[in-house]
Amino acid sequence: MIDLHTHTTFSDGELIPAELARRAAKAGYRAMAMTDHADFSNLELILTNIGRFVANTGAFLSVDVLCGVEITHVPPPLIADMVRQARNAGAALVLVHGETIVEPVERGTNLAAIEAGVDILAHPGLITPEETELAAERGVALEITTRKGHSLTNGHVAALARRFGAKLVINNDAHAPEDLVGQERRKKVALGAGLTHEEYLLAEGNSRDIVSRLIGAGRIG
Repeated sequence: MIDLHTHTTFSDGELIPAELARRAAKAGYRAMAMTDHADFSNLELILTNIGRFVANTGAFLSVDVLCGVEITHVPPPLIADMVRQARNAGAALVLVHGETIVEPVERGTNLAAIEAGVDILAHPGLITPEETELAAERGVALEITTRKGHSLTNGHVAALARRFGAKLVINNDAHAPEDLVGQERRKKVALGAGLTHEEYLLAEGNSRDIVSRLIGAGRIG
């Protein structure tokens, strides 16, 4: 299994990076991304510290770890600049906190993230057909999430992704140990969102492709 959206104590997660990595490995994950919530105030803090953890510890872990961020509640006109700053500061993977229906995310965030070419648009809520089509064109993956609340619009995301050929990935958005769900739960959430078995396998394969690309580029510990 692979999960590309998790949080540590560097934002609102419960676990320090070492424990999160260990628990993910015990839960059966072979690769993961640590993607703490970031804005302009803490971007460098997150990437410096997670990057240091990966550099010093990565070779000794039982799971491959990517250093990333989830750009969160940043005003849409500033997202593109923050994506560039995140990549320049060492983020191997850049997510944007999408327009979930359970948080007051500013309208226009989904579009700004897609136009900025993020790797993954997390829990994009009631994403529009136009945004989904652009995500497909730009190669931005849309997230099917196992996290409560955010998962309420999984079916909508899955249906539009199928219609326009957008890539999907399945993520936990883990903040606590119990969020690191197993393979069977991931599959059930995907099928519950309306994916076929083949589409579920393709979504899991998309995560593997992202990790393989980053390993090839030397961007993973």
